[in-house]
Parts: sequence; structure tokens; C-alpha cells
Amino acid sequence: MKNLGFYPANLLLPANREPAAMTKWSVVACDQYTSEPDYWQQTEALVGDAPSTLRLTLPEIFLEQPGVEQRIGQIHREMGRYLTEGLLEEFPASFLYLERTLRNGTVRRGLMGMVDLEQYSFTPGSSTLVRATEGTVLERIPPRVKVRENAPLELPHVMLLIDDREQTVIEPLIAQKGRFRQLYSFPLMQESGFLSGYLVDKAAAEQLTAALEALADPEAFRKRYGASARGNVLLYAVGDGNHSLATAKACYEKLKQTLSPEQALCHPARYALAELVNLQDDSLCFEPIHRVVFGVNAAHFMEKLAACYSLSDEAQPGAQCFEVICQEGRKPVWVTNPSSNLAVGTLQSFLDQYLEEFGGRADYIHGEPVVEQLGSQPGNMGFLLPGMEKSQLFETVIVDGVLPRKTFSMGHAWDKRFYLECRAIQK
Repeated sequence: MKNLGFYPANLLLPANREPAAMTKWSVVACDQYTSEPDYWQQTEALVGDAPSTLRLTLPEIFLEQPGVEQRIGQIHREMGRYLTEGLLEEFPASFLYLERTLRNGTVRRGLMGMVDLEQYSFTPGSSTLVRATEGTVLERIPPRVKVRENAPLELPHVMLLIDDREQTVIEPLIAQKGRFRQLYSFPLMQESGFLSGYLVDKAAAEQLTAALEALADPEAFRKRYGASARGNVLLYAVGDGNHSLATAKACYEKLKQTLSPEQALCHPARYALAELVNLQDDSLCFEPIHRVVFGVNAAHFMEKLAACYSLSDEAQPGAQCFEVICQEGRKPVWVTNPSSNLAVGTLQSFLDQYLEEFGGRADYIHGEPVVEQLGSQPGNMGFLLPGMEKSQLFETVIVDGVLPRKTFSMGHAWDKRFYLECRAIQK
């Protein structure tokens, strides 16, 4: 398995896995609901004093609030307490087969393991086995580094995608799960669906490993993508949690400078937990990530946008469209001379320039109703963007490198990965 980049991990799960306890333990990814403080207040009330991943992570809504350093220190202390007080149980060298029932009733299937950071890069144009799918915002990494670099534990919300068109890796586990040990099954908080986890046995682990090896074969790679299959094999594309994985990479590269090659080979910080999901899974939908900007004058913004691009109020051949929401209302805008292959790239390029020159702040929102609510308030603007087809993902990354940042989201905020599994990352 040394060249596969994805391996069984020494997983830590709550020792108390009763459904009620697990509902309080498992909390949505830190980069969700960043403009909705009510969600996090409700989460706090639901968790109360119970052991929870809420105490082990830093929701991004708190990043710019006072007391961040104190929060990070408390996170590290809680991690240590959970370890020393026996609140966690270890499952060595294990894969977990996961079934996540989404809010709409469909089931997303995944495989929990760890990814080798030596085979991952978030640099645009990289040719590693594991690659970022979108641009990495480098300024978002340092706050996350502060959480991870001295943390005894990691908690993942990273989702890696494989383009397994014949469904050879994860899907065979469905029929085998009857002989697996079920480790948990419980409802997720705030109407976010249901989650079940099964310990993959040795025979199934060997089968899925062989299937990954076949998927990673260079000839199979060239056959899948034809003329697009340039350079080295792309086996895993980061679907969610790119900045968390980039943070793990940054921390490991810094640590590696203090290690011998032999130490680096087996140091736990060389790896990061991630859930593997098949791009072809029927439940997997790509949702657009919309934008809301705060502290701007809508008339001035549109004046500058019209000076940058040729705009039309009606559909034009070859034009890109997005909808603009402000206090005055909502309307579609067509850009007839786009600067990117995707509308999100055309808009993002202008947003970056405008906010740097004139001030204001942008947030990235999953879900149209929140964009409408926030964008229609005085001093705000919202932008609703079209989605992209998931079939375009791998070939686009292979040929063009990373997509514009925050191009797509794998489902709504309530369907995002919840924190649950842990892994020790210090020696």
C-alpha cells in the first residue's frame, strides 16, 4: 500500500457511543454557518456540558472575535483531558465504512482512513496523487495552524473524491457490512440526517486496497480521461476541507525540518484523517457557493463592475450569468466578456480587486435563502452563482489545475461532514 496515499488509521472514537451521547458529540464542520450565529448558539445549548467535538474545534464564526487565543488554548486542554480521562477508545489500523443519511433521505457512503501528506499538494498545477480542486486562500491557513500545531489530536472534515466509475472501492462494502462490527448509529443534531459507522474487516480492507491499486494504474488513468490524461495520475481530489488539509500539510512541512527521514516516514503528523467518497455516488451533488459582501455601496459596486466587464440585462450568446441581490431588489446580470471559464471565476476576480481597493468583506454562503436575507440588507450585496457539473471536476483539475476558490460545495451546509473520529498526531 506504500504508493496508494490512503491508509487505515489508528482511530479514536468516544468510549460512550450511545445515540444520545453521539448526537451531542458530533458537530458540523467549522467552516459552516459563518454568518449565522444563531446556529452556533443553538449548538452550544444542545451540547451543554457533555463531551463534544464542539470543545475540540474552532468554528470560523469566532475567528475574528476577541479571545481567539484563549479559545485555542482551551481546545488543546480539552483534547488532553479527553485523552487522559479515558473518554476515547482506540481502533488501531482501521478503515471505517460510513453511511450518512442526508436530510432529503438519500445515503452518502464513505470510507474513513488517513491520507499521506507527502503525496498531497495545494499548489496550482501540481502533479501529485492527491490534489486540491480549488484555489487555497493562504491567509486562511495561519489561524488554523495555531489550532493544529500544538494539538494532540486531529478531527477531520476533509472529504477526498475518487472517480470510480465502475464502483469498485466503496460500493462493494454495502453488501459486506452485515458481517462488520457497527460502532455507532445515531441522529445528527439540528435536522442534519443520520450517521452509521462500521469497522471494515481484514478481507474487505484487502479487497478495497486492490481496487484502489487498479484505479491508480497509469494505463487505467489514461483510459479514463483520454486526451485529458496529462502527467502523473490524479487519484484523489479534495472535495471538502481543502484549507484544513492545507493546514495539516503546512504543519507537517514545518515539523519535518526537525525530523530525520526515518522519523518522518512514521511520524503521525505526516498523515491526516479524511473520508473517501466516490464522485459517482448518486447522493453526491455539487451545489454552487454564493457570495455576500458587507460594507459596500451597491450603486458604486455596479458602476465599477460595468467598467471592468461588458454587462447586459438580457441573455447573450456565450455570456456568463449571475444574479445580484441588494436592498433595491434582485436581477440577473450577463457578462459578455468574461475573464474565466466559469462565472464564479469572473466574479471572484473582480471581487478581489474591488474589496482590496474600496474595502468591505466577503463571505461564502451555501444556500440561496441566506444570500437573499443577507444581501438585501442595507450596505450588503448578494451574488447567486450557477453550479458546475461534477463530471467536469477531475478533467478540469488535470488540464487547468485548481478551480477558482469556493467554486462548488458538495451539498448544503446541513449535509456537510460532521466531526466525529479523532487521531493522535503527536509522538
